[in-house]
Amino acid sequence: MSDAPRRPRRRGPVAIEEERTVRRAATAAAVGNVAEWYDFGLFSYLAATAMSRVLYPEAGRWSLVLTLGTFAAAFLVRPLGGFVLGPLGDRIGRTRVLAFTVLLMTVATVALGLVPSYESIGIAAPLLVLLIRMLQGFSAGGEYTGALTLVAEYAPDRRRGFFCSRLEFGTITGYTLGAGVCGVLVAALPPQDLVSWGWRIPFVLALPLGVAGIYLRMRLEDTPAFRQLMERSPALATMPYRRAMQILLTRYRGPALVAGGLVVAWNVVNYVLTTYMPTYLTGTLPRFGVPGTSPAGAGAALVGVMLCMLCAIGGIGRLSDRIGRKPVLLTAGLATVVVALPAVWLLRTGVVGQVVGLLLLGAVLVCFAAVLPATLPAQFPTMVRYGGLGVVFNVFVAAFAGTAPTVIEAAVTATGDLDWPAYYLLAAGVVGTVSAFFLRESAGRPLAGAAPLTSSADLEPPPMSPDGVPLEQPHDRSH
Repeated sequence: MSDAPRRPRRRGPVAIEEERTVRRAATAAAVGNVAEWYDFGLFSYLAATAMSRVLYPEAGRWSLVLTLGTFAAAFLVRPLGGFVLGPLGDRIGRTRVLAFTVLLMTVATVALGLVPSYESIGIAAPLLVLLIRMLQGFSAGGEYTGALTLVAEYAPDRRRGFFCSRLEFGTITGYTLGAGVCGVLVAALPPQDLVSWGWRIPFVLALPLGVAGIYLRMRLEDTPAFRQLMERSPALATMPYRRAMQILLTRYRGPALVAGGLVVAWNVVNYVLTTYMPTYLTGTLPRFGVPGTSPAGAGAALVGVMLCMLCAIGGIGRLSDRIGRKPVLLTAGLATVVVALPAVWLLRTGVVGQVVGLLLLGAVLVCFAAVLPATLPAQFPTMVRYGGLGVVFNVFVAAFAGTAPTVIEAAVTATGDLDWPAYYLLAAGVVGTVSAFFLRESAGRPLAGAAPLTSSADLEPPPMSPDGVPLEQPHDRSH
């Protein structure tokens, strides 16, 4: 059987969703994701400039490692969030769980901005931050995979790549907002003011983003696929947790491993670029006598890269609807292997080299980010989709990707080898390429366990020219 993308066979009834509802679902997921990942951007960009001094002022050269370790603590708890919130979303619905995750993340992020400094309460300060990061990790364990599930189950089969890419549009926007706010503060405030009180402002500003995300998600009805499942098999709402995990591990072990490998490749590139690179450029390189850049310069460069990614991500999602997910992901995996060392070497050659190196990493990341949100949910059926994604995504992120900045910084500090980011990226590229090779193509096909899905816009007659010739609509160009 060919893996080439094809239109689904309409053997059964076709589910039809209003186009405006599909767009509202994508927007609700994306806005919630902005709130969720805005915080991760803040922690990344403030690690070297303020957080290490606030939390670990007496740790010397290991202060950055300890700060990044506090950041990584969230990833150790993410699997627990996936284990608890994922199966819960398969029982009570996607939207209610997703409203809770945004609420929890918002409260924790605002609390992070209110934590006293080490000078005020001693070791209790980093311990409080550690506890808050663990709450954020628990929330993130159910947030991102739930948002993936929500958008994938609302998106029409023929345009799932495009609509799911909007989720990562929200993620990148969150990072960009975090970087932008931090960049303005770093440029506007003297270093002593930034460390004493200025670093708190961005965390408190998360409140309106979270409120918007909660409001939009609470207005949504649950997804067509989930409603179909509950109509067919209402008893699944009380399916024991052990039974759900048994189905996942026995029937979907292969897809779970493929999904896990792709998650590793995607998220290693993601966290190396968005979390570690600000620290590498502003703290690590200068410590080893290599010209780095100022915090404001690093923030500006990364904001520029992310803006380029935002411009490209929707087009790459559409491309995957047209040619398939697999070709794009194979290209991304191979590109990671090819650019890993050159990109990191360029970061040590001055401002121009740093911009080019970051752009190379951004180009690889956007290929993963645009396509995997539509790819991963298709690996599991409706009855265990949220739970399966919650477990697989978070276990692999926690084990291999979220800890990457801490491990890389520790390895660089211990060995003096500044190429450790490249080694990590190269290994991730190999894992991603092998996983993409074994991936089963899902573009244009219904999700497992759900009826074929289209939208009202796809059923409307195309606009006509004055001569009576149908005009091609934008969303039809990818088919």
